Amino acid sequence: MRAEDHHPFSSKTVLQALVKAGMLSPVQARQIQSKKEAVRRRLEVDRKKASGAASIQQPVTIIDVILDLQLHRHDLPDQLLDEEAVYQALAKAWGFAYKKVDPLKLNLNLVTTTIPRSFAVRHAMLPIAVGDGQLTVATADPFNREAMEDIERATHMRIRPVVSARYEILKLIHEFFGFKRSIAAAENLFGESGVDLGNLEQYVRLQSSDELPSNDQHVVNAVNHLLGYAFDQRASDIHIEPKRNESLVRLRIDGVLHTVHRLPKTVHSAIVSRIKAMSRMDMAEKRRPQDGRIKTEKAGKEVEIRISTVPVAFGEKVVMRLMDPDILLQDLEELGFTDTDLIRYNQYIRMPHGIALVCGPTGSGKSTTLYSTLRDLYDPGVNVTTVEDPIEMVHEDFNQIAVQPKAGVTFGGILRNILRQDPDIIMIGEMRDLETAQNAVQAALTGHLVLSTLHTNDAPSSITRLLDIGIPHFLIQATLIGILAQRLVRLICPHCKESFPMDPRELRSMGLTVDAEETLTLFRGKGCQRCRGTGHLGRSAVFEVLPYTEALRKLTTEGADMAAIQHQARAEGMVTLRENAARKLLEGKTTYQEVLRVTWAQPHDA
Repeated sequence: MRAEDHHPFSSKTVLQALVKAGMLSPVQARQIQSKKEAVRRRLEVDRKKASGAASIQQPVTIIDVILDLQLHRHDLPDQLLDEEAVYQALAKAWGFAYKKVDPLKLNLNLVTTTIPRSFAVRHAMLPIAVGDGQLTVATADPFNREAMEDIERATHMRIRPVVSARYEILKLIHEFFGFKRSIAAAENLFGESGVDLGNLEQYVRLQSSDELPSNDQHVVNAVNHLLGYAFDQRASDIHIEPKRNESLVRLRIDGVLHTVHRLPKTVHSAIVSRIKAMSRMDMAEKRRPQDGRIKTEKAGKEVEIRISTVPVAFGEKVVMRLMDPDILLQDLEELGFTDTDLIRYNQYIRMPHGIALVCGPTGSGKSTTLYSTLRDLYDPGVNVTTVEDPIEMVHEDFNQIAVQPKAGVTFGGILRNILRQDPDIIMIGEMRDLETAQNAVQAALTGHLVLSTLHTNDAPSSITRLLDIGIPHFLIQATLIGILAQRLVRLICPHCKESFPMDPRELRSMGLTVDAEETLTLFRGKGCQRCRGTGHLGRSAVFEVLPYTEALRKLTTEGADMAAIQHQARAEGMVTLRENAARKLLEGKTTYQEVLRVTWAQPHDA
């Protein structure tokens, strides 16, 4: 047997590991062996063309060949065999731990100051943790003893290698070293000033002439890295928060904030100024809140980023909300409705006129539901007009108007003008005051479908909320057609999902209604790298759908009885938020902790 057959990266070793792990069948392994030389030659030519004949070429390995063939896994036929799966199988065969590196838990300084960037790229190695006198290094080749010894000599620490996918290591090296280099260069340019532009006491000071310019290339690169990083991590918001001695960067992922970077305080103002320049804000104004927006591209699609700045104790805080069209514009079937609730919702939103309300607190997914509904209702034969504060996401099929109080464009005022624009469907961002509500009622009375949001805890209480705003009961009876309340629950991570038994009596003691008497099988996430140890990955909405029926109209009086409205809604088949969330629990989609967190027991749940 040839010596190279025993090499960790030989064709024989790699294919045997994949067959043993069940990822490839023996037939697939033989096919790879027969095609490998032809594929290898083609990949070598492609690499030479891409980087030029004079540059040093990375040799094409059997792993490159396998990935190029895009084979379906033998054990999971609906999935392609990717690089991560290959390295997982190899790590097991080699006797090393596999580690999917979570970039949110990496220390920027540890990654970028332990070894030089060129060394990290050449050997595909990334320092990821320090503890008990040893340095954990993620590597695609744990047998590269020479490189490990070099790191040991430089750091005076024992090296503990863990295996990670090569592409993932190189991607993190690029992201972290690029961001660190930009921040360090910016800090060097501005670090000598010693003046803290962010202190509350100094807000009245005009912009300093020695302030780092927002168009400095290092600052531009740092902000670009930050945005790309947020997209990669599926973040919905980026928070940049000035503190006394540093600036925190946090990402909101699946509703939870994660601290990802701690930046030198000296670069905070420059980064804020860059973001302001991109969103066309007043860069000199640091004492008043401002709003703006940026349009950029993600994976070939336009993405809106909504910017808000506000002065806090140690400077200006920036929040960037990433308005992903894939999330804001979905098919109604994908939002999380039960079959019955979707039918009920579709029935009333397709009425020719009336008011349909979407209710829930901030961050409950109301904008996604409204935009998805508008897209579902739109066709070239209708005029859809929206009034928003601000416009969440620009969509060319809708005529969107931004509320601008300084220019006299208010919700209530613009609605009077909209009626002269011959609309069919009107969406009002929020029914927040009597003037807005009165104009919405007027629009509905004159034959328009009006969609809007209201801040109430559940669907039935929206009726009494409209009365509280000041709408007469007879106008509510004449215009309201339906109410939708909603919340977002985090879904169990499918990669670390496990079952466990639970006594239904215990669930009932927490206020969850379940009919079962036998022990239930529920699910939870153990916590893995893909979900960052949270056990949750992604979110789904739970709804409470209430069509406004004749019986509810009769109960809508000046002194409306809330309990009677809730009782009637239940009698007509309304399923509460908690009950729909409990269904997702029993279907194995979420956990009972999530159900209890986002819903609460109400009188009509009993």
